[in-house]
Amino acid sequence: MKFMKLGSRPDTFFTTEAVRSVSSEISSDLIVQVKSSRYLLHKFPLFSKCLRLQRVCFESPEKTSQQQIVKLPDFPCSIEDFELCAKFCYGITITLSAHNIVPVRCAAEYLQMTEDVEKGNLVCKLEVFLNSCVLSGWRDSIVTLQNTKSFPLWSEDLGITSKCIEAIASKVLSNPIKTNLSRSYSKRGGRDDVISCNGSESLRHNNKPLCKDWWAEDLAELSIDLYWRTMIAIKSGGRVPANLIGDALRIYASRWLPNISKYANRSDSNSIGKHRLLLESIISLLPAEKGAASCSFLLKLLKAANILKASSSSKMELARRVGIQLEDATVGDLLIPCVSKTSDTIYDVDIVMTILEQYFMLQGQSPPTSPPRRIKGNFERRRRSRSAKNIDLEFQESRRSSFASHSSKLKVAKLVDGYLQQIATEEKLPLSKFVSIAEAIPEFSRLDHDDLYRAIDIYLKGHPGLNKNERKRLCRMLDCKKLSMEVCMHAAQNELLPLRVVVQVLFFEQARATMSGGHVTELPSNIKALLANHDDTSKTSASFTNDDQWSASGKISTLKMKLNEDLDENYVHGNGRSSRIKSKRMFSKLWSSNRSVASEKN
Repeated sequence: MKFMKLGSRPDTFFTTEAVRSVSSEISSDLIVQVKSSRYLLHKFPLFSKCLRLQRVCFESPEKTSQQQIVKLPDFPCSIEDFELCAKFCYGITITLSAHNIVPVRCAAEYLQMTEDVEKGNLVCKLEVFLNSCVLSGWRDSIVTLQNTKSFPLWSEDLGITSKCIEAIASKVLSNPIKTNLSRSYSKRGGRDDVISCNGSESLRHNNKPLCKDWWAEDLAELSIDLYWRTMIAIKSGGRVPANLIGDALRIYASRWLPNISKYANRSDSNSIGKHRLLLESIISLLPAEKGAASCSFLLKLLKAANILKASSSSKMELARRVGIQLEDATVGDLLIPCVSKTSDTIYDVDIVMTILEQYFMLQGQSPPTSPPRRIKGNFERRRRSRSAKNIDLEFQESRRSSFASHSSKLKVAKLVDGYLQQIATEEKLPLSKFVSIAEAIPEFSRLDHDDLYRAIDIYLKGHPGLNKNERKRLCRMLDCKKLSMEVCMHAAQNELLPLRVVVQVLFFEQARATMSGGHVTELPSNIKALLANHDDTSKTSASFTNDDQWSASGKISTLKMKLNEDLDENYVHGNGRSSRIKSKRMFSKLWSSNRSVASEKN
């Protein structure tokens, strides 16, 4: 902290009956009324440095028998600041620092203590101290900028605010990774330099190097308007990496937007409006580069935007940015509370659907392509030119990018299936929204359907009132070929699934065993009966050999389609739930026998 002392006389101000006076052999001839306080002073020392007091005194006819009365009702600062200016006029020692330079500078400007009145006046000395000492230090610049908040108009007119912002930005831009002037570091145990600008004393301490975002913690103490202007100045410099800008915004948001969920059911419009403005200002400062702000941080901002009822443009901007790097999100990040009065769901499913639309619109839905075949003849190799090699390099780079994009889609598919498992328990979650989110993932992005099956199973358990068609609609997106053995075992005994799905599971397991050289057990008589109207049931119990795998696959596929048709009719016209349960028990036996065959083969 840097300071400056002016004057050499001791302090002779004193208080008598709520009136401030100065000890002097000469009686007071001036009464200055500052707000609710009175000062008994002398014309000569004040008039020689304060032009405004001269003018007010000459314009004011109010006086007592021996004293002129001057009133300053619109004085912009405190009475302490006026007293510092008055002490300067008397030559009494005053101490100036970053903590009081802003109000004293405003008071001196109001009193017109300029060079036009007397050389070496207070305004000139304050400007020199501000420019040469205060703004050269990191901590002093931060403190001074914070103090301008109390005098916004005066600080703007005098250029104090802009000078502080420029000084802070230049220090960050000069070395955004390393410095030893962090004020927050001193709070953690370091010591800042104490330097006298007029040579009276100096005490220095060497600080240890700081982390790369040292400046972000200090700037987080600023109000949002000053912070926004400072960050704009830093960003416009173009020397601070985008990820550091993102870290700084995260630190600021954690400082000013804690426990934002408490506003979800409150009607405090003033507080909500204040936090909404802060949130939208942070969003406007987000760097354009991918990964500058973590996906988790962006989704936290989106949750806050929902709760604070931020503008739709702000929400869409966050959804777009999340969509760019959705593969980095977690299921917990996507659980955004729903605050809409038109929806009864706990979580905002619509915003997640918007994020998915943004993601696949930006990423594209095509899987990685294979490289084109090359003609390997000698003639073709001789004709390869340098430009052709460049095209090949570009293709290889594009292919790597395509594989990276495909890997991203695989991660997003796992993420969405995990998200579906979380929201599936909601009783008021419409089937259409559940299916829309599940179907938003391209088929090639799911290497297996185990997680999707679990989500469907949870939804079926949480919504027992679904009719037959709704259950079919829900299970239609399930690919039984992509289920693991463990999940197939569960599905074969799951009485909540449509019967068609259970049969498909069993037949695909038979196909899997056949393709691997195993023996397919004979189907039970009840299943044979379902197929009697279409084909000879003896074909269904045939064993398939390794050299006829294609034929086996075709027969099972045909068998499955026929079974689907008749199984539905049998369920509609048959014995209802009891026959369904018996069929499923029968399928379980078939499943057990298939597992036994697979075990023996292994």
